Amino acid sequence: MRPLTIPLMALALCSVSALVLSVTVGSAPVALADVWAVLAGQGNDLANTLVLELRVPRSVAAFVTGGLLAVAGALMQVLLRNPLADPYVLGLSGGAAVGALLAMLAGLGSVVVSGSAFAGALVATLMVFGLAHGTGSWTPSRLLLTGVVVASGWGAIITLMLAISPANRLPGMLYWLMGDMSYARAPWFALVVLVAVCLLVVPFGRSLNVLARGPMQAAALGVSVRPLEWTIYLVASLLTAVAVTTAGSIGFVGLIVPHMLRLVLGNDQRLILPACALAGGTLLTLADTLARTVIAPEQLPVGVITALIGVPTFLFLLYRSR
Repeated sequence: MRPLTIPLMALALCSVSALVLSVTVGSAPVALADVWAVLAGQGNDLANTLVLELRVPRSVAAFVTGGLLAVAGALMQVLLRNPLADPYVLGLSGGAAVGALLAMLAGLGSVVVSGSAFAGALVATLMVFGLAHGTGSWTPSRLLLTGVVVASGWGAIITLMLAISPANRLPGMLYWLMGDMSYARAPWFALVVLVAVCLLVVPFGRSLNVLARGPMQAAALGVSVRPLEWTIYLVASLLTAVAVTTAGSIGFVGLIVPHMLRLVLGNDQRLILPACALAGGTLLTLADTLARTVIAPEQLPVGVITALIGVPTFLFLLYRSR
């Protein structure tokens, strides 16, 4: 068995276990035998509703969102050659949040809210890339600084929108900003995007390994640096936009998952990228399960759980890296 497949198989087993736990655990527990009966087409009406209409779409949405954010974080850290890079560092979530909040203020449906969030993320991508590029080529430091400034601008707009919003719309808007899986009912497009991107970027793992050491070394070894950097940026932006569209703004997943995996598995992108998809999905699935059950029948925004997990984890990793 190839060495790369052993950790991936272990992570895949953890992913399946997390998904099974997410489907069976909740304010109304469902036995594993009942889940199997539902999947076999022999379940009762209550079990069918709980499993097929509520638990499975939400669990898959949580898994896919976590995978998208983790892979986007790993790509951003390679692109910027900065271990502190995060999918939201370039202001993509801010643009998506402004688009989604505008749709919520207009009283539009969840489909339009998702579409508006995706459009806002794309606008933020084009804005950051255009401003960072200017009349010449962009550098990682220029791209990072531009993203930070644009993110601050989006944050100011979001604060203004919350201040002038009607009181009856504030809870939904705040939940979306903190990350909420309650309305994630159509995760299949996001799942297709995650699988397609993993299949696309893994063959470029060797080039990414070289690029992580610096553009001059990569160019000396025959890597087309500029097209590869553009591809990484666009792919990471697409992943972040789809994740934000699916579940709102969820932080720390794209930051801590690549860090943790590099400590255990090394820095081979051929292994790190698919491992991030599995580990990020597992982490967010477990976090969403905890958010649904800790004060059941009430639910917490999953972004609160990831922040509570992410902050001490990141501080521990930072302490170890001294």
